[in-house]
Amino acid sequence: MLDRPQSPNPYDFLPSVPKFSVTSADIADGETLAPPQTAQGGNVSPQLSWSGFPAETAAFAITCFDPDAPTASGWWHWMLLNLPVEVTELETGAGVAGANLGGAVQLRNDMGEYSFGGAAPPPGEPFAHRYIFAVHALKQKLDVPVDASCAVGGFNITFNVIGRGLITPIYQGS
Repeated sequence: MLDRPQSPNPYDFLPSVPKFSVTSADIADGETLAPPQTAQGGNVSPQLSWSGFPAETAAFAITCFDPDAPTASGWWHWMLLNLPVEVTELETGAGVAGANLGGAVQLRNDMGEYSFGGAAPPPGEPFAHRYIFAVHALKQKLDVPVDASCAVGGFNITFNVIGRGLITPIYQGS
């Protein structure tokens, strides 16, 4: 078994932006993900709603990142860019490949899919992994090609974000 400290929350090291509320009927801060939000349970993206974002928001990005993956770069489970500002809720399962999300674009996650990829920490991990779901309020739509990596998407989010809301459930592999 690998013995290593838990990674820091990457948002603690990015420029500070105003926070807003993100809620979910499917996930909660510090609570264990339900089976549908795991790779074994179907890779079903959770319901998310948000409010209190800056008035000048032009679009949203939705991400799910596991900073505790045993890599030097964490693990991207989902990246959705350019969600229209009128959309303030995603229903359970909205993150499927080919979903019509008002022109929003899903980048390829670290599983190689253009969709939400559920929790799947390696067997025997010494601690629960955190899955940081973030809703990013953007000052403009992002010009990121659909075949860009999530690192490129994250870079563009960071330089265009004007507010952010987080919700962080956990999951432990078997």
